[in-house]
Parts: sequence; C-alpha cells; structure tokens
Amino acid sequence: MTLDDPRTAHVDVDAAAGRLISELMAEPWGQVSASVYETGRLVTLAPWLTGHTQRVNHLTSTQRPDGGWGAPGGYALVPTLSATEALLREASADAALSRAAASGLDALFRWLESDLPLPDMPAVELIVPSLVALINERLDSLRETPVSGLDLWAGQGRLPLPKGMSEAKLAMIRHHVRTGEGVPEKLLHALEVVGDAACGAQAVGVETAGNVGASPAATAAWLGDRPPPARGDTAREYLERAVEWHAGPVPCALPVTEFERGWVLSWLLRAGVPVAVPPRLVAELGAAIHRHGTSGGAGLPADADSTSVALHALAMLGAGREPDSLWHFETDTHFCTWPGEQGDSVTTNAHVLDAFGHHVAEGTGGTDRRYPKAVEKISSWLVDQQLPDGNWWDRWHASPFYATACCALALDRYANHPAAVEGAVRWVVDSQRRDGSWGRWDGTVEETAYAMQTLLLTHANVAGRERAAARGYAYLTRADPQPAPALWHDKDLYRPEAIVRAAVLGVVRLMRRDPTIAPSSE
Repeated sequence: MTLDDPRTAHVDVDAAAGRLISELMAEPWGQVSASVYETGRLVTLAPWLTGHTQRVNHLTSTQRPDGGWGAPGGYALVPTLSATEALLREASADAALSRAAASGLDALFRWLESDLPLPDMPAVELIVPSLVALINERLDSLRETPVSGLDLWAGQGRLPLPKGMSEAKLAMIRHHVRTGEGVPEKLLHALEVVGDAACGAQAVGVETAGNVGASPAATAAWLGDRPPPARGDTAREYLERAVEWHAGPVPCALPVTEFERGWVLSWLLRAGVPVAVPPRLVAELGAAIHRHGTSGGAGLPADADSTSVALHALAMLGAGREPDSLWHFETDTHFCTWPGEQGDSVTTNAHVLDAFGHHVAEGTGGTDRRYPKAVEKISSWLVDQQLPDGNWWDRWHASPFYATACCALALDRYANHPAAVEGAVRWVVDSQRRDGSWGRWDGTVEETAYAMQTLLLTHANVAGRERAAARGYAYLTRADPQPAPALWHDKDLYRPEAIVRAAVLGVVRLMRRDPTIAPSSE
C-alpha cells in the first residue's frame, strides 16, 4: 500500500484528494483498467502496433481455469469470444496459444449450447454475432489449414448465437456503413463490429485526437488492414498513446475526460473533502457542456449521465449554470441516457435529480416550474423502480450497491420519499458480509464504499446503521490490496481507477468526521 491508498489507516485524505485532482489535469484522457475484449480486438486488428506481444501475453495470463475470461456468468461471454478469436489467429505459431484457444472454444461451446443469460452491456447484440461469425470462419479454415493442438476443432460444428439473438441488426448497420449512410454516433464506439466495411469509412468521423468513437478497437478497425500509417498520422498516434498506460493492453474507452472529472469531483465534494480545484479544470468542465449536454469523452455521444454529473459538480463548486441542456433527454416518464436509448437507467435519473434538485434548492430556477415538476417526476419514477428488498440495479454498473447509493442519496437530498431511503439503508445493513464488506460476488473496497455512502450520507434512522458503518470502515483499513475487479459496464467490464479512489477517499473522510460512529475492530 502507498500513503495515497484509501485503505491505509493513516492516509492523509485531504492530501490524497489533492493529488487525485492534480492527476485529472496531468492525465486528461483518464485512468481506466485494461479490457480483455478491447485488447483481443487489437491483437486481431493491429498486429503491427507497439506492444503486440504484451497484448497476447495479457490474454493468456488472464484466462480463467475454466477456459473463459472475465467476470462470472454472462459477463464472461464477450471477453471470451474476443480473446479466443484473437488467440486462434495467433495459434499456429505457438503450442501454448493453441491450448489457450482450444480451452476458450471448449468454454464457448458449453455456454452457448446452454441458456446463458447476458447482462445489458453496450452493443452486446452486435458484438456477439460479429465475434461468433469470425470464430466460425476460423473453425472452417482449420479443415484446409490444420493447426497443431486444434485438431479436434476442425469441422466440429459452429458456435451458435445465444437464444433470442440474431445477425439482422448487425447486417443492417454493415449495409449502412458500406453505402456511406453512416451509423448512429453512439455506435461508433463499437465500429469494429462492421468488419471490413469500417476500413476508411467516409461517413465515420475521426476526432481531433485521432480516435474513432473513443475506442482503440474502433480506431484500429477504421485504419483496417492497410499498411500501418506513418508515424505522425493522428489515428496511429492515438493508438500508440492508448497502449502506453498499460504497456500493451488497452481499455474499452479513451478518452473519458468529462466522465472522470465529473464523478471524481462529485464523490469528493459530496463527502465534504476540501479540495482546491484549479480554475482551468472548472472552466474546461463547464465549456464541455453544450446545448445538448456533454459526453463522457471526445468521440462519445452526449448523454444525460455525464451532463448531469458535470452540472452537479459545477454547482457544488459554486460555478453552477442552468441545467437546461438536460431537457434534450426528457421522456414522458423519466430521462433517457441518450435519445433512442433501448432500456433505461436509474443512475442516470438519480444524477439528473441531483442536478435539478440542487438547482431548485439553491433558488436559481426562478419561476420556471419545469424544474420542480421534473424533480417530482424523476423521484416518483425512481421509487417505482426500487425492488421490494430496498435496492436498485442499473445498466451501467454490475453492482446494486452503486445503483442503490446513487438513488438513495439523490432521493434523500432532493425528494420527499423517506420510506424508499429507509428501505435502501435497511437493505445495505442486512446485506453486509461477515468480514464487514459489501459486494455482489465477493466483498470489494469499491462496493463497500458505495454501501457506506448510503449509510453515511442519508438520514434514515435504521437500526444497525452505525455498527454496519463501523465494521465497513474496519474492513477498508485492513483490506488486502489485491487487483480490484472491474464492475462498470462498457463493451467489457472496466474499472475507472480515479473515480473509485475518490469514492473510497470520501468515505474515509466521512467516517473520521462522524463522532457518532466508532471504527470497529471486528
């Protein structure tokens, strides 16, 4: 552990938060964990790119004993498809890679021949058919070109699609790209699914920094199998920079500037951590919000989640502005993450409630009745989405502890639904693990921080709240600093390092300032 690690019992929270703010400026693209899915796509799409060997090694070193990759259940399908397809292409040169690919195939056939439930991940309905087709092409080629170690797979059937999934939507999007009609902006993030049609597609916009869709894989697909562009080409320079952070492997999304800045500031400010935010950071975050909001980073579409968190952070910094850009995302019943969204998000709506609620509470809304009416609408919708046991689940995070914290904090601060908040706090108390942690699959520092935010930043009077918080704090200060799991939804699960650190630092600060809660040694 380092002194900046929130789990260090004597960490100087204020100093650590200050360093974290400095990092937001020094690393504006963001701090995001490596993705097996995205790394596998670069192995296939850009073998010429710096760090190819390291990416292949990352795939083999992260394979699970059962042959798969990634988190439990359906979360494993996308990274396993990507890694297996990439290793199949590399297998002819190395027996170990052949064995890894064969093990991946064995896992995939087992899963896809069963009724595997898939989580609601971005573009999963496009990514899975595209990768299944690529793997089946590789299996077909084994008949003509056998590979040692993969003999059993030559001509041994084809991977099926998950039940209820088809290639129809993917075929339609590929047609649009080939004919120059383009694709919706939000699908540029997964441009690699269109295959050869992505190469040099004229309807695809390339950002100033050289990225397509804020995605290494999408950018590599746009470059295609042409000779590697000369150094100095913006797309190549983007990829070269993307591989630097993890020395080969890459995350699903870069840059994530506004996403990271908004969430880090929000977690710290909400917990009362005194931070000196550079005026330039405040100005840049404000300038990123346009008429239809802001995105998580350059290359991504504007969304209500990033917009509302940025607005709320600016308001807490005393640099508030009217949150009228959020009306672009209003529907009859709630707010969508972006227009045309399939499904809905409780955390997006909780964050819109934060932005609107703060605007109303500060009296800056004037006589515009839309804001208090929206607060009432969102609040009622969130309460309707609460599960009987008191928690919430969301499409942008694998853990209910994140969704529950977002919803409970917003409802407690800006709405009049005490029963819903009380139910959330009771659920958090009841779901604590024996070691004092909280977590969906195992206890984690991140999920423990979210659970403790629900306990410490709401006002519900629930028996056991103080004791649960004390036990949680004791867990945080003694937790083993093992590699933390990725829990946030993108094409693959990912971990936004700076955001998680901010959440934990905030909880440590809250515990040290609350005289009613004594840290437990249990």
